[in-house]
Amino acid sequence: MIILSVDLGDSRTGVAVCDKLEMLASPVTVIHERYVPNILSQISRIAETTGAELIVVGHPKNMDGSEGERAEKCAAFARDLSEACGIETVLWDERLTTVSAHYALNETGVFGKKRKSVVDSVAAVMILQSYLDRRRIQNAQNI
Repeated sequence: MIILSVDLGDSRTGVAVCDKLEMLASPVTVIHERYVPNILSQISRIAETTGAELIVVGHPKNMDGSEGERAEKCAAFARDLSEACGIETVLWDERLTTVSAHYALNETGVFGKKRKSVVDSVAAVMILQSYLDRRRIQNAQNI
């Protein structure tokens, strides 16, 4: 199944996709947009182009597991996205993914303007890869 992931931000939104075998998440793009209807439209086009059958939306819970204003905003966005493109959305805990993305970019020597332009898509990759890893474990346990 082709799965898309979204890391919603205030000014940039990262998008990633996995292969049909659900083995590897790869970056697609960073959407530089603040107006939610435009973001929904762009992600809908990406979902159609890639043949996505499911969309994972990062859900930024607080470190104690509670949900704050940002988590509520992402949940509402996920509902709107499902409505806009007709594809099921799933919320996925994204705690520390942006921190991990910055760490990964440090390790690969990506700094400055280049870093700012890719960090959101790297975070989307980490969200999706985490989701794929969990699916693989659950599928193995059900065998």
